[in-house]
Amino acid sequence: MAAGVELGFAAAAAGPAGAWRLRSACFPSKVGGRPAWLGEAGLPGPAALRCGRCQQPCAFLLQLYAPLPDRPDAFHRTLFVFACRGAACYRLPGPRGPLCVFRNQLPRRNDTYPAEPPPEEPPPGLATAAPPLRLGSGAALCRVCGCLGPRVCGSCRRAAYCGPQHQALDWRRGHRRSCGKHAAGEYEILIEPEEPEFPADSSIDPSDEQGAAATSKDPKEQGELRATGSAGEAFQSLDEETLEAMAKHETEEDKIFQMFKERVAAEPEQIIRYCRGGEGPIWVSSENIPDEKDIPNCSCGAKRIFEFQIMPQLLNHLQVDSLGESIDWGTLVVYTCADNCGGGNEYLEEFIWKQDFSAGSI
Repeated sequence: MAAGVELGFAAAAAGPAGAWRLRSACFPSKVGGRPAWLGEAGLPGPAALRCGRCQQPCAFLLQLYAPLPDRPDAFHRTLFVFACRGAACYRLPGPRGPLCVFRNQLPRRNDTYPAEPPPEEPPPGLATAAPPLRLGSGAALCRVCGCLGPRVCGSCRRAAYCGPQHQALDWRRGHRRSCGKHAAGEYEILIEPEEPEFPADSSIDPSDEQGAAATSKDPKEQGELRATGSAGEAFQSLDEETLEAMAKHETEEDKIFQMFKERVAAEPEQIIRYCRGGEGPIWVSSENIPDEKDIPNCSCGAKRIFEFQIMPQLLNHLQVDSLGESIDWGTLVVYTCADNCGGGNEYLEEFIWKQDFSAGSI
């Protein structure tokens, strides 16, 4: 991916005729269905994919193909995001919890893919083929999430699962009626550069009191607020310092959320904002913005840097029966190893931060 902010948009895969583009050999960016794994070695197992709150298996949310042109060892590079189905697990903001993200990369010459770019047209017989339920090595994949599936259905002996939770879920969703039936909405993520309508340094510093005060509400509204504050009984017990702090917070919140809305207004359907190591994320609230100390270093010791954020518009594309009812977020922000450590034989866990909309902005 190039320098500068790039935007991702969800596009239907055009049915079976276009589904071949979402296979691993085409290095896709996509939402939903099963992961199109990059490397076949070191796949994350059920233990790594459990929700940090309810301990149930997470479902595949999306993957983003993000190679690093200046790194021969990351000629192919994909990030995979998984999310819990349980709505209750999303009620607390902050790190990980119901979400996890993994990174895998390969050099151009590897044991899995040819060095030449993938074809523009589907190979014969592949255009209408269903996504594979096995790796090239023959290892079975879970019908629900696409992870390694060592457990098989006791009746048909063909459907594989990562564990009993996904086997029970698939049974409820239709496997009891048809061993071959499984419908999951998939979308290709199309990447386009953001038009430079805004200055690169457009982030809001919540500590900028003058900037926050300058953006504020209508002067008439401010006058009404001051009048109410001086006369209303509810404010009589609050000192001037407390009132000033409350007014400052409200103004900051208005400013940050307004900036978020203005930034996405030109492309309201964007589901991804990508800018590894460059411009930071745009926040939806002044609350729960992580400090540097909140973002842990990579296991190799290097710092993690911002790579991309998932926008709330993605929720419009998720099937209710795929990720559950009423899951919600303001934005999901992914930070990855600045040194991009690791090799093709492992999937390394990176860091994801969830920020919610504030109560006053929705």
